[in-house]
Amino acid sequence: MMNVKRKLYILLIVLILLVMLFLIIGLNSYNWKYALSRRIPKIMAIILIGSSISFSSTLFHTITNNRILTPSVLGLDSLYMFIQTFIVFVFGSMKMAYLGKNFNFLVSVILMVLFSVIIFLMLFKKKNNIFFLLLFGMVFGTLFQSLTSFMQVLIDPNEFLVIQNRSFVSFNNINMDLLWIAIIGVFLTAIYIFRHIGSLDVMSLGRDNAISLGVNYDVQVKRVLIVVAVLVSISTALVGPITFLGLLVINISREFIKTYKHKYLIPGSMLIGSIILVGGQLIAERIMKFETPIGVVINFLGGIYFIYLILREGKAI
Repeated sequence: MMNVKRKLYILLIVLILLVMLFLIIGLNSYNWKYALSRRIPKIMAIILIGSSISFSSTLFHTITNNRILTPSVLGLDSLYMFIQTFIVFVFGSMKMAYLGKNFNFLVSVILMVLFSVIIFLMLFKKKNNIFFLLLFGMVFGTLFQSLTSFMQVLIDPNEFLVIQNRSFVSFNNINMDLLWIAIIGVFLTAIYIFRHIGSLDVMSLGRDNAISLGVNYDVQVKRVLIVVAVLVSISTALVGPITFLGLLVINISREFIKTYKHKYLIPGSMLIGSIILVGGQLIAERIMKFETPIGVVINFLGGIYFIYLILREGKAI
């Protein structure tokens, strides 16, 4: 067990070093106050998003027992883009700017969580299998993508640029009010989950084994799915969709930490997710000079890794 703890300490040290590099590179006696005032909120948002996506992906993997599936299959990313497009399509971008980022954030989070809860209640009311939920998520995701594309074709090109900007991950100009709301939301969900951390270890054995060991599996799955929906909604509404980050994190953390205990696996995955985002943003800003958004790089690498996993699973069969 000490070996696992040592790995967590190594990840923490790596994250601290990357954060220090992100904060101090390019500072001098003339710009340090202004630069730090911009970089500190940004690094807080990066760590929060990396942690929340990793947290939700680890929980999702536990209840699905599938390292290829991520919370994005629930269709929340597509729903987010549909909400942004619908607001601009109906009210216009000026109305969105007038209402402010706080309103847009709260509306997006509330609608995504509400959509998830309704789907969960509909499917689990008759104790349906969780894979029906995944199927419904993919179907609704496709529906939202189609509706979004239809509205984007009809709107003014200038309005389309506003929507396109929402589709890319951005850690610039982070609203501190939204950031604190997101931090509180993630913190409360983390406290709730760690109260049931023992059940997660048993649930990773599968439904039948978990029930035989005394876990109320269906109730726990509902709780975990709602927490996953909240985490994904907060991260997506704050900076935009990052589709493949969870896929990268959960597979890297499983291979590196090599434990079934969630009290180590969850913090480890959160550290790895934060390291990937901080390191990626550091490269995007200091090396690529903002020429390539970090979301594009992560989705590109995640897509390649996703294909690799599918091919590997196919060979195993």
